[in-house]
Amino acid sequence: MSEFIWPVRVYYEDTDSGGVVYHSNYLNFMERARTEWLRSLHLEQDDIVNQYGIIFVVHSLAINYLKPALFNEALSVKTSIQRLSRASIIFEQLIVRQDDAGNEQVLTKGTVKIVSLSVEQKRPVPLPKLIYDQFLNLWDKVE
Repeated sequence: MSEFIWPVRVYYEDTDSGGVVYHSNYLNFMERARTEWLRSLHLEQDDIVNQYGIIFVVHSLAINYLKPALFNEALSVKTSIQRLSRASIIFEQLIVRQDDAGNEQVLTKGTVKIVSLSVEQKRPVPLPKLIYDQFLNLWDKVE
């Protein structure tokens, strides 16, 4: 599984007065997809805090809005690991929709750097070996 796909439906509350997804809500869709990706690996974030004393925080991100998503559309968020280090993960995330012909249209493209942070020290720390190894096995390093 080098790519995780999470379905998203655009609700009225996600849109502006014109029925277009409000720009910050794309980030919410991406956040949910990363959380569900962890969950699919049997890694619950509250368990990670309790067991390892770490949290995952957004260090930086870049996002490109290519086409608008609209009210009531069914979308998919595609998440893959772009780069992995001992204390951070860089994800590539695409928000896509299928057109009537079944072709995929990329609406939004984001790159998100997540850092492993000590809950106590509020400083970056290495990922626990078990989690790092699990991520390493999923990372499609072939470009």
